[in-house]
Amino acid sequence: MRPRLLICGCIAQKPGQAGHTWQYLQYLLGFKRLGYDVLFLDRLEGDVVRDDRRVRYLARVMHEFGLGDAWSIGLDGGAHAGVSRSEVLDHAAGAELLVNVMGFYTDHDVLERAPRRLFLDTDPGFGQMWRALDLADIFAGHEVHATIGERIGAPDCTIPDCGLRWIVTRQPVVLDAWPVLPAPAGDVRFTSVASWRGAYAPIDYGGRRYGLRVHQFRRFSDLPRIADARFELALGIDAAEHEEAGRLRSRGWALVDPSRVAATPSGYRRYLQGSSAELMVAKGMYVDSQSGWFSERSICYLASGRPVLAQDTGLAELYPVGSGLITFSSLEGAVAGVDSIRHEYPRHASAARELAEAYFDSDRVLSRLLAEALA
Repeated sequence: MRPRLLICGCIAQKPGQAGHTWQYLQYLLGFKRLGYDVLFLDRLEGDVVRDDRRVRYLARVMHEFGLGDAWSIGLDGGAHAGVSRSEVLDHAAGAELLVNVMGFYTDHDVLERAPRRLFLDTDPGFGQMWRALDLADIFAGHEVHATIGERIGAPDCTIPDCGLRWIVTRQPVVLDAWPVLPAPAGDVRFTSVASWRGAYAPIDYGGRRYGLRVHQFRRFSDLPRIADARFELALGIDAAEHEEAGRLRSRGWALVDPSRVAATPSGYRRYLQGSSAELMVAKGMYVDSQSGWFSERSICYLASGRPVLAQDTGLAELYPVGSGLITFSSLEGAVAGVDSIRHEYPRHASAARELAEAYFDSDRVLSRLLAEALA
């Protein structure tokens, strides 16, 4: 009998946000590769329960990636779509580990059945500052805490540890799911898939405001005007912010609707692999706290042999930068990175895949996470 493991999160809550879906797929497929019997748990509440599009989206994703019926969605009143509640409770009781991403899953009975609960922090800084400011404690009820903010505890990282012992972990990529493809012909085209604001509001902490991606992106909005390359964003931006979108277009950014190019996991993968490279602009929280955060999307670019030009969040302290992965902190630094990738593209493309294999291979990342979580 294979060992059991639960992954808890929110795929059905965010149908059509395929980048978000891929973040979970890396864990589900990665743990399955390690021999685990994985079960994914989601929840829907309120009016969205009647929207069966969400249930169908999760069922379709799981089937497409060979995960079959290994999913269950908790609904109002104790009902479940997918695996029944009794089966969920049985799986939880026999699991080696329950991984609760950002504490999204809140079914007390299921959580209590699991012998060991791991909180996986994928938005470093927000939860810790909420707790330090007595706004919310999303970490309660978990014996083990892990974060992708790899620099937590470093002298210049301003994320509070909240008195918890943090396992630092990289984000995994299932390399077989992201093969290297030949580079697209023509001019170098930098792309990314991003939300303009995201789910959380800025936070005032320690006399400083920690902002969102929009606040960082404005610093680099002139990049297409002065760098010799094409720039395209699959940008989730509210229609009410049409003036912001217009300003980006006027500065040379090509904007596409992510619901058109990145609404399914396969479409998202085609979009990334059809690019030459990624330009990654981070949330202000990750940059200003020097968290060491690195995007799971950027790792998919690397695995596909696509170089990444990434805004620095302390990455140079964690990974070799300069080949395949170039960091920047200023507009001038971003321009220099664009020029390097353009003029030495084959070297950067080869180094990108090598970085993915050396640092983010799911077999290696998840084996280490399990060893520390179960120690």
